[in-house]
Amino acid sequence: MKNVIDSFVSLGHWPSAGSFGFNTDILATNPINLSVVLGVLIYFGKGVLNDLLDNRKQRILNTIQNSEELRKGAIEQLERARARLRKVEMEADEYRMNGYSEIEREKQNLINATSNSLEQLENYKNETLQFEQQRAINQVRQRVFQQALQGALGTLNSCLNSELHFRTIRANIGILGAMQEITD
Repeated sequence: MKNVIDSFVSLGHWPSAGSFGFNTDILATNPINLSVVLGVLIYFGKGVLNDLLDNRKQRILNTIQNSEELRKGAIEQLERARARLRKVEMEADEYRMNGYSEIEREKQNLINATSNSLEQLENYKNETLQFEQQRAINQVRQRVFQQALQGALGTLNSCLNSELHFRTIRANIGILGAMQEITD
């Protein structure tokens, strides 16, 4: 390892062979070398650097312009969506109000129809009751009349002779026939 280090150290002490050689004074050579390198870079790299910066600037400007256009488009879409939302909300409110009105109207119609049906049922019930009462009264009349007639016939049979009996029966049959026609 010592041999490798000695060989690098010996490079700094080359004997000069004429006008060509290495200057090992670091403080004297670095500023000159740096100024030469920077001068060459500035002279030849100036155009390339300007082109690169111009291209980068143009891409940034294009990106900003595209971003602005996209932002404007997004704002327009947002405004259209908000307008559509307001329209849909108004339609929903209208449907809701119409729905409530329709429900109230249907409710009132149903109440009215039910009330009418109840009135008709009450009328039918009353008519049926009157009819049944009249029928019951007529049946009771007939039974009372038949019982009275049988009682009268029984009394007459015991008190009357045959001829008077036949005349009374014919008269009663005539009265019954007349009553029958009246009740029909």
